[in-house]
Amino acid sequence: MKRSFKTIALVLVIAVFAAIVAACGKSGGSGSKVSVGIVLPTKDEPRWVQDEQRFKDALSGSKYTTEILFSQGSSAKEKENVETLINKGIKVLIICPQDGDAAAAAVEAAKKEGIKVISYDRLITNTDAVDYYVTFDSVAVGAAQAQYLVDHAKGSGEPLYLYAGAASDNNAFLFFQGAWQVLQPKIADGTFKIANSSEAVALKDKKDLSRDELSKIIGQVTTNWDPNEAKNKAQTHLTAAAADMKGDVAILAPNDGTARSIADVFSTDSAVKSFVITGQDAEKASIQYVIDGKQSMTVFKDVRTLVKDAMGMAVEILDGKSPATTGSYNNGKVDVKAKQTKVITVDKDNVKKEIVDSGYYKADEFKGL
Repeated sequence: MKRSFKTIALVLVIAVFAAIVAACGKSGGSGSKVSVGIVLPTKDEPRWVQDEQRFKDALSGSKYTTEILFSQGSSAKEKENVETLINKGIKVLIICPQDGDAAAAAVEAAKKEGIKVISYDRLITNTDAVDYYVTFDSVAVGAAQAQYLVDHAKGSGEPLYLYAGAASDNNAFLFFQGAWQVLQPKIADGTFKIANSSEAVALKDKKDLSRDELSKIIGQVTTNWDPNEAKNKAQTHLTAAAADMKGDVAILAPNDGTARSIADVFSTDSAVKSFVITGQDAEKASIQYVIDGKQSMTVFKDVRTLVKDAMGMAVEILDGKSPATTGSYNNGKVDVKAKQTKVITVDKDNVKKEIVDSGYYKADEFKGL
């Protein structure tokens, strides 16, 4: 009987200890307070999964806590995530919107609770509820892509295929604006001829486009940031293209995921002799494509710096300080204070230096480096 009592007591002690350990192991779990809430667009793109880990690393060891939620491409889920984080007592919300306009309602709910809002990488539009914007220089991204195409143009009359991001994403407009300002003079002088957009052809003599004019072109060549949509669009364009729209071609692809899909389509068309194609984000799969010569370049946006800037801002706010900024972006309603990070063009010539030697990725993650 005495032995049974000891056994039961030991089991109870172990159970209590296990419960305590489980509770301590939770970070921002149900019912616990969270300092910084982070909402990212989707787990289906490697870029955002990388950001998740870097956000966790950035706040590791500090006195503040964080919780990261994904919207999986749904503005409704995004709003639900923000409401969940508000209920957990967050003081700062870092959010990369799925749709810049649609996210306005979510951040306005946060602002009503006195929460500071940092728009991360993509600007939330048409609301005064955004306090700060941490971003890469988006216009410079498009300009870098376009400059690469210009620098690698072959003669004159080279077919130019244009693709863009999602029309619901303000960044897609900034990327395309930056690219168009570099490409337009080379379209006007005959270096390039537009292959897949009647709207772009109609505006080929105008360097500075209005938002409505950009919207017309983007609406025609959008990929919605979806590799499958990019693939289908590229197949449609090549099927419809006349013989003089093949040969050596230039392709403005908005990011790495769409670039790989578009490149795969163009590489299977025997009438396409060669192509130069842009990208953005330095995803691992695209770095391998660059090494293999299947994608010409990518624009490297060092997410480590962007995460560091966003978390630095959040900590300064939590410490009662005013974060330093380097400029502002008008979001359609107010000028949002912003901190910008520079971008780097990466191709086969400098991929090892910029991507591996800098410690962004490890050499053993690639073949043929």
